[in-house]
Amino acid sequence: MSTMSEVIHVAAGVIYNAVGEVLLARRADNRDQGGLWEFPGGKIEVDEAVEEALARELLEEVGITVSHSEPLIRIPHDYADRTVVLDVHVVRNFTGEAHGREGQPVRWVAPEQLNDYAMPAANRPIVNAVRLPAECLITPPVESEEQWLSVLKKSLQQGVRLVQLRLKDLAADRVDALARKALALCHAHDCRVLLNADPEPFTYLPVDGFHLPASALSRYSTRPVAEDHWFSASIHNPAELRQATRLGVDLGFVAPVQATRTHPDAIPLGWAGFAELAGAAGFPVYALGGMQRRDIALARQYGGQGIAGIRLFIEGEE
Repeated sequence: MSTMSEVIHVAAGVIYNAVGEVLLARRADNRDQGGLWEFPGGKIEVDEAVEEALARELLEEVGITVSHSEPLIRIPHDYADRTVVLDVHVVRNFTGEAHGREGQPVRWVAPEQLNDYAMPAANRPIVNAVRLPAECLITPPVESEEQWLSVLKKSLQQGVRLVQLRLKDLAADRVDALARKALALCHAHDCRVLLNADPEPFTYLPVDGFHLPASALSRYSTRPVAEDHWFSASIHNPAELRQATRLGVDLGFVAPVQATRTHPDAIPLGWAGFAELAGAAGFPVYALGGMQRRDIALARQYGGQGIAGIRLFIEGEE
């Protein structure tokens, strides 16, 4: 965070219409960062709750009355002269017809087209949060290729739209062959794939991004993944979070939140520890470790994008 005294606390809304489009508003040309598009909102007054501030600002700015909102992401962002902390909520229930009450243009935009609009830097993590689902499957070890592909296919049929592909125990030629089969399955279901591997040997694969374990982050001084690909990392503590931030990751996996069978000796962070890291991240993070699907709401409550895991998709709820 910046050492400067000015900290501006802002509530912003990701407002969805009935067809799943998101509302953007254009900043006036004579304002700071004028001409850029942003998610509507405004400053939170002293002693004002985020939900109250958001409802007030959205009524004043775009003429809608919010019935309900839910947390999406909290973003601390340092500019040269100030720090902005964005508390972002999703708004799906509202009344009124959205319009620019202060004369500003507004536009409904499909989520996949949000990157086509020039925005303030602090809004970029919001775009990532909008584009990412609430669940991520981390693939299990490959014992039987047929069974492994069956598990993947079943998960995709159940609605999984983000997969972290872990093929670490396989030889390079098997990684190539199985990754191509997995990619074909995933992309047929409109599912994004993060390959858990060093990017350099696999840039030729049509993956959507790469994931690095925390132990690999220290090997890099600059972002090792192309800007047009997703870049994710494992995070267990504040030092790893700082390195991930320096490298410009787009999303993270915070673990272990709860005790797990796969890592019985690891000390769980608990939800308080998860919330601390999620609140400082400035990018979407998934809760990993002992998760079940009913924990999605809890992960959101504590500042997360959602949950990730292996067993909850294979075995279901316990």
